[in-house]
Amino acid sequence: MSTNQKGSRFTELSLRTAAMVAGVGLLLMAILSPFAFLNVYQNIFVTGDAKATAENILALGNRFNIGISIFLVVAVLDIVVAWALYVLFKTVNKSLSLLAAWFRLAYAPIFALALTNLFSTSQLLSGANYLKVYSTDQIYAQIMLSVSAFKNGWDIGLVIFGLHLLVLGYLAFKSGFIPKWLGVLLVIAGVGYIVDSFGRFLLPSYTISLAQFTFIGEALLIFWLLWRGIKGFERN
Repeated sequence: MSTNQKGSRFTELSLRTAAMVAGVGLLLMAILSPFAFLNVYQNIFVTGDAKATAENILALGNRFNIGISIFLVVAVLDIVVAWALYVLFKTVNKSLSLLAAWFRLAYAPIFALALTNLFSTSQLLSGANYLKVYSTDQIYAQIMLSVSAFKNGWDIGLVIFGLHLLVLGYLAFKSGFIPKWLGVLLVIAGVGYIVDSFGRFLLPSYTISLAQFTFIGEALLIFWLLWRGIKGFERN
C-alpha cells in the first residue's frame, strides 16, 4: 500500500472515529440532561418561594445529588465531544475548528462551577451542627441566592456555548461533507442560546425560551454523526 493510500485510509478512519465518538457523546448527553434537568431544576425550584424550593429539595433526598452528579457527567462528556468535533472539522479549517473546541471547552468548566451552587443548597439543608447559627429564614434566603447564582452561571456558559454552535455551524456549512442546511440550523441554535441568555440578563421579565425551538439542529447533528460513524466518509 502506498504512502498516499495509507494516509487517505488513516484520515477516513480518523474522521469516522471522531464522528462516532462525537455522536455517541452527544446522544448520551441528550439522554442524561433531561433526566437531570427535571430532577434538579425544572420541578424543584419555585420562583420567589424559598420555603417551597427547600421542601422540594428535601423531598427528593439523594435523588437531588444524583441529578447534580449526572450534570457533572454531562460536563465531562462536553470535553470529549469538543475533542471529537475538532478532529472532524480541522480538515475544513483548523483554526476555526480549534476556536469552536475552545468555546465548548470553556463552557464545560463554567457549567461545572455553576453546579457547585446546587451542591451548596443540599448542604444548607443537611441539618449539620454548624448551620444552627443561622435562622430558618437565613437558610432559605441563602438557598435562593445559590439557585440564582447557578442560573446566572449557566446563562453565562450558554452564551459561550452559543458561540461554539455559531462557529460549528459555519464549519458545517463550508465542509462539503455535511448538508448546508444542517450548518444553518446549528447557527440558528447558537443564536437561540445567546438571545435567551442575554434576554434573561437584561430583561427581568424575560420568559421566552427560543432554545426550545431552535435546538433541532443539535438533535439532527447527533443522527448525522452516528450515521457517518457507521457508514464512514467518501475518500474524496
